[in-house]
Amino acid sequence: MYQYYFRPGYHLEELLIDVFDGAEKETFFPDFMHAIREIQPKLIDILDLWMNDEVLMTIDSEAGKFTVSKDIWGFAFIMADNNQEGLHRINLILEQAQHFEKVDVDFENYK
Repeated sequence: MYQYYFRPGYHLEELLIDVFDGAEKETFFPDFMHAIREIQPKLIDILDLWMNDEVLMTIDSEAGKFTVSKDIWGFAFIMADNNQEGLHRINLILEQAQHFEKVDVDFENYK
């Protein structure tokens, strides 16, 4: 099971998906891509930010472009600053996905 928050970025209005439990598993990215298969995601770029111990994956889909950031500490963030509608659609899909669990969060904590 992967647990996530659908929350604003720190001091931002834009929302993101914060996978805080389970993202450290090697199966996270394939499981995520499988969960959102209805929007036909296609990996279009991978950027290895070795100095930050982070990988950025750019994905195009029927819901628009978004980025998945995964780091070595077991966190993953799904972001789409210019595509908040697409991010909302991904959240709706994950809410119904078998291996994902949305955890409620207080937006006030991120102001």
